Amino acid sequence: QVQVVESGGGLVQPGGSLRLSCAASGSIFSIANMDWYRQAPGKERELVARITSSGTITYSDSVKGRFTISGDNAKNTVYLQMNSLKPEDTAVYYCKIIADYYQYWGQGTQVTVSS
Repeated sequence: QVQVVESGGGLVQPGGSLRLSCAASGSIFSIANMDWYRQAPGKERELVARITSSGTITYSDSVKGRFTISGDNAKNTVYLQMNSLKPEDTAVYYCKIIADYYQYWGQGTQVTVSS
């Protein structure tokens, strides 16, 4: 059984920063990708950032230059540093782990950017 738990969401003013964390635990042999997605009200879930086991990183155009994804392989943990936050970044942020050919989702953490 693999569990994925996100933390670090909250309310922040425009221009502020937040750091999300996602930890995977359980019986894991090999992680291929660790992703951050987000879903705003009334919108589809979208990929925000991805880091692969080889260290390849991709970002959506909407967050490039503002968000930074990083991983700690020893801890099966991935982080998302979010800077220069905008109201349009408001969403539930989800972590997805692809491990041992299965995908596992966290429960999500709310990020609200508002003055």
